[in-house]
Amino acid sequence: MAVDTVRVFFTPSGRQAEIAVGTSLLDAARVLGVDLASVCGGRGLCGRCQVDIPAGEYAKHGVLDNSAGVTEWTESESEYAERHGLEPGRRLGCKALLAGPVVVDVPPSSQVHRQVVRKRVEVRDFAIDPAVTLHFVAVERPDLSRPSGDLTRLRRALRREWGVEPDQADLQVLRDLQAALRTGGSEVTVAIHDGDTITAVWPGFRDLPLGVAIDIGSTTIAGHLMNLESGDALAAEGIMNPQIRFGEDLMSRVSYAMLNEGGAEAMTAAVKDAVGDLIRQLADSAGCHTDDILELVVVGNPIMHHLFLGLDPRPLGTAPFAPATDQAIRMRAIDLGIPANPGARLYVLPSIAGHVGADAAAVILSEEPHRSDEISLVVDVGTNAEIILGNAHRLLAASSPTGPAFEGAQISAGQRAAAGAIERVRIDPETLAAKFRVIGIDVWSDEPEFADTQATGICGSGIIEAVAEMYLAGILTTDGVIDGALAARSDRIVPEGRTYSYVLVPGSPDIRVTQDDVRAIQLAKAALHAGCKLLMDHLDVTSVDRIRLAGAFGSLIDPMHAMVLGLVPDCELGEVTAAGNAAASGAQIALLNVGARRTIEEVCRNIEKVETAVEPAFQDHFVAAMSFPHSTDPYERLGRSVDLPVARKAARAPRGRRRNARPSG
Repeated sequence: MAVDTVRVFFTPSGRQAEIAVGTSLLDAARVLGVDLASVCGGRGLCGRCQVDIPAGEYAKHGVLDNSAGVTEWTESESEYAERHGLEPGRRLGCKALLAGPVVVDVPPSSQVHRQVVRKRVEVRDFAIDPAVTLHFVAVERPDLSRPSGDLTRLRRALRREWGVEPDQADLQVLRDLQAALRTGGSEVTVAIHDGDTITAVWPGFRDLPLGVAIDIGSTTIAGHLMNLESGDALAAEGIMNPQIRFGEDLMSRVSYAMLNEGGAEAMTAAVKDAVGDLIRQLADSAGCHTDDILELVVVGNPIMHHLFLGLDPRPLGTAPFAPATDQAIRMRAIDLGIPANPGARLYVLPSIAGHVGADAAAVILSEEPHRSDEISLVVDVGTNAEIILGNAHRLLAASSPTGPAFEGAQISAGQRAAAGAIERVRIDPETLAAKFRVIGIDVWSDEPEFADTQATGICGSGIIEAVAEMYLAGILTTDGVIDGALAARSDRIVPEGRTYSYVLVPGSPDIRVTQDDVRAIQLAKAALHAGCKLLMDHLDVTSVDRIRLAGAFGSLIDPMHAMVLGLVPDCELGEVTAAGNAAASGAQIALLNVGARRTIEEVCRNIEKVETAVEPAFQDHFVAAMSFPHSTDPYERLGRSVDLPVARKAARAPRGRRRNARPSG
């Protein structure tokens, strides 16, 4: 007997075919390979398969009344709408059956591999394709006439309902399966990892697959709890890295491991406990349970990477700085004692070199310099700056030991970025008086609303702006010396031993920028600049098209002040931008898109590594970069936007001594 068929058209995919009358729209989508999601397998429980049936006539498709192309509203849809709501015109694809020719629109929220449009501009758009997925199935009950094990019947149900047949199942799944089948009345939800392994099982319907992206920095640890199905960020938390008590910077922690028996183990225990606490905080903030966490992605610099995984960090302290592994790592989270589902998997992005780690790989994944023809310079600013330079044709990477000055350490009034810390500074070049803003209040110190606010110190972005403003106001010479002659003009310039200091905030006590503070910033910025120039030498370029300042600290730096100090090479000011915490963004992308993992592994295999510690030219670049903004580069592109003191000085020089003058026009 011939089967009546009708033509169904799916948008936006454009796929169409003759499909049997009475077929659900979900099944029709599967036949045509249309991207339509479902977790419950067509039972009307999950609501993932919602579609739009636009009313009206579509003459070019031969559809006279589109709403007549599907069966009437069902009881299951009414129950779902009562519980969760359904937008007007929406139907559940698993319950709406074909009754005539019809045009069906699959909204972005119902697409399996839908594009995630992030609300924060520093996180690029990407498609959701997680490593782990949930599947709700009805498993045949045991039958004496056809004896088989629970796992065999589960796999049979997965093949029948979902077209998947995992080869493996975790031992914990076997332990849980019998009870889950009994409790769920033979209906269970399973988690399948990489389409190959059943990693978790629950009785009945389950619809909350969660993942966590973690960026382990030397100072802070940031975590993001994500819904693996929707890509939504459910919670974000940050905590201090407790390893700080073992050393402010990375090499001091390596030294601690070298000099103290059991030192590495103590630091590993500290960071693992902190990560565990962070995950529990994330789950509490989102009102969920850690058992819902099925996937984790971790990034960090090589030393944090080694200490978190319990690998010996000491070889990273001496040449040739060989890591235990530079490849991506896949493992069970339970093997590290991570609070998550027993079947949760942990993925660690590949490292690039001895001091360019998985966090730099995550930055590349987020910023994608390998997809552009422009020459991009991406700098993850921290105690150990990681630098990426290049484009689609060639990519280089290096690290540079900037030290902790950029984060407020080794600064006389320095402090971590917390409420009360000075984060923005402006200095009047005529009076040399300063105004400032502190974290926690959005007004400047010269505004009435600031009156009862107390500044407690200077954080990293604050000291950057303070030193840059001092240079722009003429308080600092090009060589970074506080000009004591100005003491006769302003009581902000005060003697301090054999040098001078600048009083940023008068008081008892006052907050000052000392000559030693300026020198600490000079050393840090010279190391960063030298690393950038070294990569430019290797790439054989004299300029870059764009610069991205990444990292929790890098995102807070004002690009203009960074350029004034010469943190990075000269560039058009409008092309120097903050990338936010690009390492954390890259970790989120790797968490939600398994294809991104393959991409970054391939990219990292082809990156050229440059070791600054053994490059003779590094020292020459370092010395030249000690000046503001640089001893030999006049920063002409910056000078077109900012009135630099070096240009003003050159303009006043007698004829014949104006080589460094900024070109007119």
